[in-house]
Amino acid sequence: MGSRIKTMKRQAAELGRIRTGYSRPNPNPDRGPIPVKSKTFVLTSHSRDYVAAAAELYGGRVEQWTPQRQSIAQWRVITEAPELKAILPAGDPLSQNYEKWGGGGCERRCDGEFESIKRQPCVCLAKYGEDWHERPPTQVCRPTSRIGVFLPDLPDLGVWRLETKSYYAADALAGGLDTVLQATEGKGMMPVRMWIEQRTRVVDGETKQYQVVMVVPSLPKLRHALSGPISTAAALDPSTLDRPAIEAGPAADPVDYRTEARECRTADDVLQVWYRARAAGHGEDRELWADLKGIAEAIGKGIDPSTGEVLGDQDDEPGPDADGAYDVEVVDDEPPVADASAVSWPQAAQPGQGARR
Repeated sequence: MGSRIKTMKRQAAELGRIRTGYSRPNPNPDRGPIPVKSKTFVLTSHSRDYVAAAAELYGGRVEQWTPQRQSIAQWRVITEAPELKAILPAGDPLSQNYEKWGGGGCERRCDGEFESIKRQPCVCLAKYGEDWHERPPTQVCRPTSRIGVFLPDLPDLGVWRLETKSYYAADALAGGLDTVLQATEGKGMMPVRMWIEQRTRVVDGETKQYQVVMVVPSLPKLRHALSGPISTAAALDPSTLDRPAIEAGPAADPVDYRTEARECRTADDVLQVWYRARAAGHGEDRELWADLKGIAEAIGKGIDPSTGEVLGDQDDEPGPDADGAYDVEVVDDEPPVADASAVSWPQAAQPGQGARR
């Protein structure tokens, strides 16, 4: 049996990233690229094959691209699809921190109260007060939200990391995911729809535009998202959750009750065959019930149910043997049932009512 390093994180391979913006060249060569907020998601990866598959699925043009402050070229596509369908893995897929990055990498990483890199209280809060997040990103940390999701219609097993630095998106993401996690306890996958929503707000008489990344459960009904974990099959095809359950019928039964009934000698014997069939789960099989009842009636009338021919006269007295002796007639305590009318034949159960006796 295999073993694991207990302190090691077990993460799926990261195939690429899902971004909410891109940059375009600056006409002024002395200045850096101009950031652009995208209305649709931008998918980037080191693999051209992944980006090409995304372009075929979501629209857009594959192009080579080099991230800022990096020297290794990647591939990207600015998608044309209004939304992406993804699957959240089990557990808590959301990671959020206030972060400040510089030329040497991440300089500060804070949860709003404690900065973990230099192990000190929140620098931004101490310096600028509770409204520090309204200051430009050059001065303060930026709220950074990351979610690893599966894109089930793209190749290979791995996650695509969605990253946004929007303050309002961070709040909306955490609220929506926490509601789902409270119901599922993070024990199963969850299909979601993701899109970029453009919003406005008024601050000090000035209207400002901002983006919010919406991640909502992609399920037929809200109750499906709040009723506990769902199966992997349902996560891949959520429509199955709203399909009526197929009523379970009797298990495959090797017994041929019709053949067995035709071999019976009396209508009462056929009735016993029906009881066995009903006990095996065929109590609502009205076709079988009608066939067995018809066989019982035929036998009761002296007709062979297999051929439809009249049986021999059962009342003929047997003759003596060669020595002139007659067979001894054995008389039962109760006479056998001669026809179906003397048998209390039960009605077949109506569908959903179960068998009655």
